[in-house]
Amino acid sequence: MPVGLGPLPVLHPVSGFRLGIASAGIKRVGRKDVVIMEAAEGASIAGVFTTNAFCAAPVTLTRQHLSCSPRYLLVNTGNANAGTGKPGMQAAVSTCEALGHLVGVDAQQVLPFSTGVIGELLPAAKVIDAMPAALADLSEGNWAVAAEGIMTTDTQPKGSSRQITLAGETVTITGISKGAGMIRPNMATMLGYVATDARVAQSVLQHMVKAAADLSFNRITIDGDTSTNDSCVLIATGLADMPEIASTDSAEYQQLAEAVNAVMLELAQAIVRDGEGATKFVTVQVNGGADRDECLDVGYAVAHSPLIKTALFASDPNWGRILAAVGYAGVANLDVEKIDVYLDDVCITRNGSRAQEYLEEQGAAVMTQAEITIRIELGRGDCTETLWTTDLSHEYVRINAEYRT
Repeated sequence: MPVGLGPLPVLHPVSGFRLGIASAGIKRVGRKDVVIMEAAEGASIAGVFTTNAFCAAPVTLTRQHLSCSPRYLLVNTGNANAGTGKPGMQAAVSTCEALGHLVGVDAQQVLPFSTGVIGELLPAAKVIDAMPAALADLSEGNWAVAAEGIMTTDTQPKGSSRQITLAGETVTITGISKGAGMIRPNMATMLGYVATDARVAQSVLQHMVKAAADLSFNRITIDGDTSTNDSCVLIATGLADMPEIASTDSAEYQQLAEAVNAVMLELAQAIVRDGEGATKFVTVQVNGGADRDECLDVGYAVAHSPLIKTALFASDPNWGRILAAVGYAGVANLDVEKIDVYLDDVCITRNGSRAQEYLEEQGAAVMTQAEITIRIELGRGDCTETLWTTDLSHEYVRINAEYRT
């Protein structure tokens, strides 16, 4: 059951960006599993991708095609086309060629994306056969159905949308994402697509998407696994009546970046809330670090610990597990006597040992909540970093044990 993840909000159409959905029957007959997205001619497109060395064939192609003025995005679910060698690359190439032929653009102007089972060859013919129906379905209002079309083990579609006034014009930012397991993007099996009608130079857009991903998709973890297919793409169609944002130093850049950051953070947190088998939405906040990296090292040590995650599932305030994770995070010259740990506002350890005023009942009360904050004060500096994660439940094991059955 998703933790605090309600129905999709209103997803405002983005001028110059259309989406179409169709069924290829890749994993299940009748399942809508192919999405085509069309960007207006002249649009800027930027992206960040998985750092996994076994990155999928479509990720490799998309990286190559980004510099070729892409116009179309092609997404399939049910098959990741990763670990498939040269045949997998040829399958991805053939889908780009087929879509390019249908819409009259070069194959290099198509960005392919796949998600699903790793190690199985993409049934390219099925994807190609579904393309005419997806193209016939293209509409600026199809964000909600596209959010469903990119799902795999997700239980709910995920979307976010904002409208701001920029240079006197109303500008829209809308996005969708998918992901519920094998989540530690590290870019950047998650996918995220965000579009705006603002006018943004491509180099500036690339800076914007990387910065936004670092604060959102790169701050979530469900199980610590980095997928072969993680991709996050930002599209600026340029149809808003405004001057082009050509510098990261401008006030317009800062305003648009804040809205993009908010949309991506909402999408990233929705992935955590829908984590496979999750019963808790957990914020891990590390304060007082000497630098960003040691805050993240401590945060991920806590967020990835199976002992902490199972204690969260059991609503057991076993704070010794938190101290152990902080201790093995690899922070040099860590003074444990300066460390305080909180569950929400309840101080459970002070100066490296149990707080005198702490009562087990207080910790237990916090741990029964669906949303919990673990706050760690390192006492080493002024840096702060925040991550989001889940507990680890019986259901997570079941879902992944039965993933291919």
